[in-house]
Amino acid sequence: MTFLNTTLKWLLQRRLPRIETMMKQPGAVQQNVFNQLIRAGRRTEWGKKYGYKDIRTVQDFQQRVPISSYEDLFPYIERVMKGENKVLWPSPVRWFSKSSGTTNARSKYIPVTTESLDESHFKGGKDMMALYIANNPDSRTFEGKGLSIGGSLHSNPYGTNSATGDVSAVVMKNLPSWAQFIRTPSIEVALMDEWESKLERMAEITSQENVTSLLGTPTWGLVLIDKILARTGKTNILEVWPNFELMVHGAVNFQPYRELFQQQVFPSKTIRYQEVYNASEGFFAIQDDLGRVGEMLLMLDYGIFYEFVPINEAEKPFAKALTIEEVEVDKNYALIVSTNGGLWRYRVGDTVRFTSLYPHRLKVSGRTKHYINAFGEEVIVENAEAAITKACEATGAVLADYTAGPVYMGNGTSGCHEWVIEFTQEPGSQQRFNQLLDEALRQVNSDYDAKRYNDIVLKRPRIHVVPRGTFYAWMKQRGKLGGQHKVPRLANSREYLDDILGSSLLIG
Repeated sequence: MTFLNTTLKWLLQRRLPRIETMMKQPGAVQQNVFNQLIRAGRRTEWGKKYGYKDIRTVQDFQQRVPISSYEDLFPYIERVMKGENKVLWPSPVRWFSKSSGTTNARSKYIPVTTESLDESHFKGGKDMMALYIANNPDSRTFEGKGLSIGGSLHSNPYGTNSATGDVSAVVMKNLPSWAQFIRTPSIEVALMDEWESKLERMAEITSQENVTSLLGTPTWGLVLIDKILARTGKTNILEVWPNFELMVHGAVNFQPYRELFQQQVFPSKTIRYQEVYNASEGFFAIQDDLGRVGEMLLMLDYGIFYEFVPINEAEKPFAKALTIEEVEVDKNYALIVSTNGGLWRYRVGDTVRFTSLYPHRLKVSGRTKHYINAFGEEVIVENAEAAITKACEATGAVLADYTAGPVYMGNGTSGCHEWVIEFTQEPGSQQRFNQLLDEALRQVNSDYDAKRYNDIVLKRPRIHVVPRGTFYAWMKQRGKLGGQHKVPRLANSREYLDDILGSSLLIG
């Protein structure tokens, strides 16, 4: 395995010059991607509808083609799922990434083409490890196995010769043989359909493997590790995996979980953490500097053309959209993508904020529909994550999961925000935690602070502490177990709050 580790590291380092060019010339790289996409799109029904043969510039593109939601594109995607060709993309589509549908109630099916697999998802995985090796040249991660927590595959509901599944499952199923060799568990176990049985089987297998890296969301990683520790009787997972060195995480903000992982899950200062932004729509960004916590390099040569719309115009079909050379730091943008999977000016549903330019690094600041603005306070996920992290750090609490939403004004009373929080380690003082959470929100969000003035519009948050396992049980009840499913952090309605509070035994 030492030879394999040395060989793979050498091969991966050869990718770095291309990444460095992309960092220095983002505009030229994106222009090249744009040109390639438009040429491919001319051979599709979508391209003919919007006159792609006459599009010469980005400005032409933005004037002709509206920004689309999933609902806008679904009639076309449905036709592709029924077996029609050259509707959105010229090459055949054999895979569809099934997203949990966090921007609306139903699942979303995102086309995954050969081009998007090769040029986006696979390329992103290689670059992820290349950048990790650049940060840690003495790494021995390829001397062991990489554990990935993914979903499962299902037949196309329309019965055609294609399949659907979480993007992680689609990627794993299509990995080349050399990549299958260095990962665990076997593809048969990794793609098991029944989630709880799969976790038990994964725990059984990986507790006996030399696992050196883990790829997955922190929440599901914790569930698996708890099962391994219960099976082995060990105190922490490093007693099971002594050569472990890297956790690659994404999908949810890692900051509220960082202390838990660093102090309890992987109690060693040698463990590295790397963030990625890999969505159903494509592999978007990678943490290139492990010292820049939460900041990721936007990968601009993966067959994805990016546009950025100011938040207050996010829902407009012809909103003013900025290219990579026009964005500014510390401003929130709705992310719009056109991809080699056949998405055109597609509103992803995420908001991003650039932390640096040249190179262009960003943070995922929230969801365009995951926020609380019932009183004009405009609290986004980034605000909530910062506040709850600060309250945890100050009170010794360790977070497991949470969700929050509004309590509406009525009968002459002020409104407030209501939180449901699950801890793995409760705060030393719950009263102090509640106070700090409110104070931190007021510090990071001036609109919230204004609404909190003298309790006129908003009172202090109402906070419920629920028992361990509550969110897991709730997600199971909703049929949302699996690596790609995430607890909705914020909602501008009481949909999630009422559901979980109605099914939980509150303890605080």
